[in-house]
Amino acid sequence: FFGGLLAEVVLAGAATLTWLTITLAIQKQTSPLPAVNRGLYERTFQNLPVTVMSSAADVRSVTVDPKEVQVKVQGEEDLLKRLENREIHVTVDLTGIEAAQGLRKRIDVSTPAGVTHVWVDPPEVQVQFPSRTQDQPK
Repeated sequence: FFGGLLAEVVLAGAATLTWLTITLAIQKQTSPLPAVNRGLYERTFQNLPVTVMSSAADVRSVTVDPKEVQVKVQGEEDLLKRLENREIHVTVDLTGIEAAQGLRKRIDVSTPAGVTHVWVDPPEVQVQFPSRTQDQPK
């Protein structure tokens, strides 16, 4: 009786630990395994500009804060050594949004093949649309 109960408790504990590890990894957008164990390395890029993507005719008057972010990427050592800032694209997609107040949007990161983004800091930007009076000619 106690042997079967002990086995069930151990299995339930192992399942819970596995679920917790995977859940935390998903929330952090990273692997629970250290990069060096998989032959991968990490590199952090500073001051990458955030590009605004929109279906609106003119996005030049839309501003984001902050304008630059920090991105950590992961990949094979030789790829990361050759990787340049201009190859990492940091964007905010405002497609379908013409105006809003207090809008925060998640930052998207695109990297070349063989390179994965680990995290971006900050993960969101504050979006500021011009007021309607600023858009009208004087």
